[in-house]
Amino acid sequence: MDQNSSFSAGTADNSSADGDALAGVTVIVCASCRDETGSDAHPRAGELLAEDTRQAAADDDIRIRTVECLGNCKRRLSAAILRDGCWSYVFGDLTATSGADLVTGAKLFATSTDGLIPWRGRPDSLKRGLVARIPPLNLLKD
Repeated sequence: MDQNSSFSAGTADNSSADGDALAGVTVIVCASCRDETGSDAHPRAGELLAEDTRQAAADDDIRIRTVECLGNCKRRLSAAILRDGCWSYVFGDLTATSGADLVTGAKLFATSTDGLIPWRGRPDSLKRGLVARIPPLNLLKD
């Protein structure tokens, strides 16, 4: 049994072409994250990760955005992957060169039919680095 099957968002519709589906995914990178030494040097490791992610997504229609803090400082370099109407994911323990992994995760998410990033095919950094999975508001119970 797929460990995610009981948590299906149930709202994802990927009947469109892959390019259109990719446009619905956003990767948010924490630009203020420091490297493992805690260095205050600029550019920060998070800024380097954001640039690496932009380069990895250069040929794809994936939105790459930055934020000043995801509040995941103990897990160092952090990023989130979001898709409207689906679960949102927060990852930590990334490196400044994890951009390709984030883009791979975004592509898996974009083509998912159940609103979840599939475990199979997910890069190891996104398996080990999972911090939180946040449900879409329409799945919350009173």
